[in-house]
Amino acid sequence: MARGARLLLVIALLAALLAVALQLYRLRKPRLWTVEELSVYNGTDEELPILLGILGSVFDVTKGRSHYGPGGGYHHFAGSILMTGMHHERSFLEILQINSIVDWRKFYFERYIFAGKLIGRYYDSQGNPTKYLKGVEVKAKRGAQLLEKQKSEEAKIPSCNSKWSQQEGGEVWCDTGYPRLVRRPGDIALTGQVSQRCACFQEDELNKPGLVAYEGCDHLSKSCKVN
Repeated sequence: MARGARLLLVIALLAALLAVALQLYRLRKPRLWTVEELSVYNGTDEELPILLGILGSVFDVTKGRSHYGPGGGYHHFAGSILMTGMHHERSFLEILQINSIVDWRKFYFERYIFAGKLIGRYYDSQGNPTKYLKGVEVKAKRGAQLLEKQKSEEAKIPSCNSKWSQQEGGEVWCDTGYPRLVRRPGDIALTGQVSQRCACFQEDELNKPGLVAYEGCDHLSKSCKVN
């Protein structure tokens, strides 16, 4: 190959590398994204980074390609929008607490590269947070407060010990006190669902409203079989 031709080839290769480097630089620099732009970075093109949006924040998750690339457990999330109100928010919020979603976003900020903001429900065309994002963050803060209050209240009443085996089934017991089911009010406020936990109460506390004895268990038994 002539010297001139080799020089042209080297220049072409350098230009291609420079173009890739510039593209990567632009992606690493936070910017505003549209839904259509985000969908391109779904992991199917190995020369492109893998992006996803969560609560309007866009993250470069390329280093997790084994999870977000084709065949990975989270590939269906790549290039898509999680919890934006456009696809998944309604059903997702019914399953998880809002503060957990915000905590998940925090995890992505800590683990992956922040690539910008997604124009839509949570950020406007100028990249400013919308009332929807502010509302989610307020609810998340309230949710965290409720959980902390619930944790503090439950610490005053010890939980039951428990075990389960396929052969013998389940059992709950108290080293001190008697096992009773009691509602968790924080869960009701956060999810709208009634849940209970097993806690140990002293004999003079067993008449408190809201306590439920285990079916088939003696009134003052310290252990109860459960299904």
